[in-house]
Amino acid sequence: MEFNDIPSFLEYYKKIRQRTNRLIAVIPPQYMDWSYKPGKFTIADQIRHIAAIERNMFAETIQGNPCIYNGCGKELADGYDQVISYFNEKHTESLKIFSTLTPHDLKQKCLTPAGTPITTWKWLRAMTEHEIHHRAQVYLYLNILDISTPPMFGLSSEEIISKSSTN
Repeated sequence: MEFNDIPSFLEYYKKIRQRTNRLIAVIPPQYMDWSYKPGKFTIADQIRHIAAIERNMFAETIQGNPCIYNGCGKELADGYDQVISYFNEKHTESLKIFSTLTPHDLKQKCLTPAGTPITTWKWLRAMTEHEIHHRAQVYLYLNILDISTPPMFGLSSEEIISKSSTN
């Protein structure tokens, strides 16, 4: 999917974020610091990571600045309410930056942290893929904890099967 203008990208990204927010809304506060294995991201780390990468890597590099991502630990936000606030605050800051992009800007190259040039609209698409990747990890974490999660597109697999016609 190519994005030629920022309003169409922002509308698409809004839907991505709505699905992420629906998932985050079912996380019990007592599980924010849970991980399946010591040394791996906790649920809170996943949320902080999405926020910090969006703002400190993607939003910075599309402005021609170097990446300033420095991790996703508790020093950024600790506790359920603080993690959610951080997540929302970084998203708001990022949207403000993204909203200034012109069609010309979207076709220009920016540099990834590895120093690889990439077309800005493709870099923004990579950002959505990154969020989806980490959202899937949170889905898995919650499923391991036997916490009911919302269907991504409104229906569960079982509901789709029950509504499907068999030929």
